[in-house]
Amino acid sequence: MGLTKTEIFTEKQNRLATLFKVLGHPARIAILQHIINQKACICNDLVEELGLAQATISQHLKELKNIGIIRGSIEGKSVCYCIDDKIWKSIQIELGSFFIQDAQSESCC
Repeated sequence: MGLTKTEIFTEKQNRLATLFKVLGHPARIAILQHIINQKACICNDLVEELGLAQATISQHLKELKNIGIIRGSIEGKSVCYCIDDKIWKSIQIELGSFFIQDAQSESCC
């Protein structure tokens, strides 16, 4: 299998691909929805809510945190996660501009 030549693509294309990859897992979507609905959440709440193992939840949180969608703060023995509003709005704009492109053509295959 060949290497992905990310350098031949624009920064915007690479960023969108990374976003789609991270958001491409249903557990991560469920985690984001739970955090959004709760306005913040402690990791143990996610384990109870989603029924996934603590280690699995932690891995998904790490991926979401790596691209900046969420941020965490330590509260005692727990980490509280919330949506990073600035990044969230930026992602909304990026995805919106991607999906608003006119994909209709006069002759479609």
